Amino acid sequence: MTAQTKSATPVPDGAHPFPHDHLLGIEGMQPWEIGFLLDEAEYWVTHRQRGKQLKRLTQINAFFENSTRTLVSFEIAGKRLGADVVSMAVANSSVKKGETLLDTALTLDAMHPDVLVIRHEAAGAVQLIASKVSCPVLNAGDGQHEHPTQALLDALTIRRRKTRLEGLRIAICGDVLHSRVARSNFHLLSAMGAEVRAVAPPTLMPPAIDRLGVIPFTNMDDGLKGADVVMMLRLQRERMAGAYLPSEREYFHFYGLTEKRLAAAADDVLVMHPGPMNRGVEIATEVADDIQRSAIKEQVEMGVAVRMACLDVLTRQRRGLAWNGEGWA
Repeated sequence: MTAQTKSATPVPDGAHPFPHDHLLGIEGMQPWEIGFLLDEAEYWVTHRQRGKQLKRLTQINAFFENSTRTLVSFEIAGKRLGADVVSMAVANSSVKKGETLLDTALTLDAMHPDVLVIRHEAAGAVQLIASKVSCPVLNAGDGQHEHPTQALLDALTIRRRKTRLEGLRIAICGDVLHSRVARSNFHLLSAMGAEVRAVAPPTLMPPAIDRLGVIPFTNMDDGLKGADVVMMLRLQRERMAGAYLPSEREYFHFYGLTEKRLAAAADDVLVMHPGPMNRGVEIATEVADDIQRSAIKEQVEMGVAVRMACLDVLTRQRRGLAWNGEGWA
């Protein structure tokens, strides 16, 4: 059984809804491929009971970088689909003993998993692993490159609240320079027709960011004007080599999301944050906990549904299912 949904972004005649062997990033994906994954995830939002799609399949979560919510989300997603889920804290094992990334990839492949979920601190590491293994690979975040399932769950959250993505004004604010979440969201939201803004101090704004199809703002108040969605980003101190900011107090003064500052956005603005949040640094507590406007808890919920959809879709060929032009059989 597969999820049956009516796509909000129809697949063109003769096209495959998702022809990829892996999910390594959002960049380069077609709008209907993104829409297809969102529609599949929508099915799992309303069908939370355990499925059997991955029964007798083995899912290995190999996290070379520490994680809490992403790892737990993938574990829950795999178990709800019936998979045998094994989570490996690779950062605390063989890599510490000197094993190379390539050798680790070959070791994982020798265990014959049916799907691999990889997080790594280096951009491009997940793509390297995918080229060396014989099963589907999902990128759970690689360095400052991409975090595709986070962008998908953010898009699903927005679409459920706003009924669409196209035409929305979405401001992504904070440490844009070091954020893989921001990059994946730039690619996805732009592809789906949203007006995407990047709001950050000059020191945390990537050079030539306009090439990603986003509008840069270094003034927070200007960037929030009329925004339908405001997504705050965590200050990633662990990725900063040098002095990017005078102090967290000054950062909050100029770039923290407060009730007063949020007044510049649309009346029905949606507030988001991929987590973990630093209250009083990038977002005020009263904004984060606003029942009407904040979708931060909902993002976590959508994360499980999105990851169930991605695990399901990427293992269909392995389970003997093929796209016949109209459906999966």
